[in-house]
Amino acid sequence: MDIILLERVEKLGSIGDVVTVKDGYARNYLLPNKKALRSNAANRKVFEANRAKIESDNAERKVEAEKASTGIEGTQIVLIRAASNSGQLYGSVSVRDIVDELNNGGANVNKSMIILERPIKALGLADVRVVLHPEVSVSIQVNVARSEDEAEMQKDGVDVITQMFEEEQAEAALESIAAEEEAASARKEAEERVEGEAAKAETADEEASSEATGEEEEPKV
Repeated sequence: MDIILLERVEKLGSIGDVVTVKDGYARNYLLPNKKALRSNAANRKVFEANRAKIESDNAERKVEAEKASTGIEGTQIVLIRAASNSGQLYGSVSVRDIVDELNNGGANVNKSMIILERPIKALGLADVRVVLHPEVSVSIQVNVARSEDEAEMQKDGVDVITQMFEEEQAEAALESIAAEEEAASARKEAEERVEGEAAKAETADEEASSEATGEEEEPKV
């Protein structure tokens, strides 16, 4: 379908451009969201008659978006989530989660402005783009952690998942050393018991031998 763009659309064009897109994309997204008009003689006349106002309104919205961007650009939001020991979340971070946290901080954004390149399903830092206007976008960082302390560590550049793995490995190594020391101690105790019992047996044999020798001696006249 041929359409006339009413605003800049990424990878398509700018205001007034006539482009060809898939029918479903036009019907389900561009046309109902008033981002474009069907390209026909009547709509082209309407667009040209209103072009100056369309461009003026777009410029005003762009200025407002640029002002708003100063309070959002580079923002880091923290989301506390439960996760497995491997760092995988029990669920995932949704666009709604990001919108709510940004708006709680004083922003004014909606779900359509959040661009997630891929679902956030693990602990760590993720860069997310926020499109405030077709010509104005900013980048924020989503800090997903199991606690505020871990969030602070990640903010300072600590890889919590790697650290968690290293701590588990260190703990396993310490447990292995402790188990080996315990086994060595048990072996030593067993050896000492055996040696003690052998010494006792040897002493008993000597005493028995001595008693037997004394009984065999004839009394002197």
